[in-house]
Amino acid sequence: MLYRKRFFPYYTNNILAGLDAEGKGCVYSYDPVGSYEREVFRAAGTASSLLQPLLDNQIGGKNLANQDGPLPLDKERAVRLVKDIFVAAAERDIYTGDAVHIAIITKDGVTHEEMPLRRD
Repeated sequence: MLYRKRFFPYYTNNILAGLDAEGKGCVYSYDPVGSYEREVFRAAGTASSLLQPLLDNQIGGKNLANQDGPLPLDKERAVRLVKDIFVAAAERDIYTGDAVHIAIITKDGVTHEEMPLRRD
């Protein structure tokens, strides 16, 4: 994301999730210069090459026998998947942090959970 010292920018890949005007969940991924794309799900960061295939499989329903298209995803399953996927990332990627902060956004508001990961 660029800032006032644009010749030495922070190179981050941001993901923004929330509810759209119709109350449906939405995910936007941004590249380092601010271009964005609305997506159904997305992984970013150093472990993204490990995480995206898991999301493709567990949410997108790809490479599953007898499954055509996306799998149903309720709040509990989504939170469980986020936790499992970050545990997998922490096991395989040395740059994944020591904890994951999960913001759960619903029409009733936002709740937060923090889950520690490996601390080595």
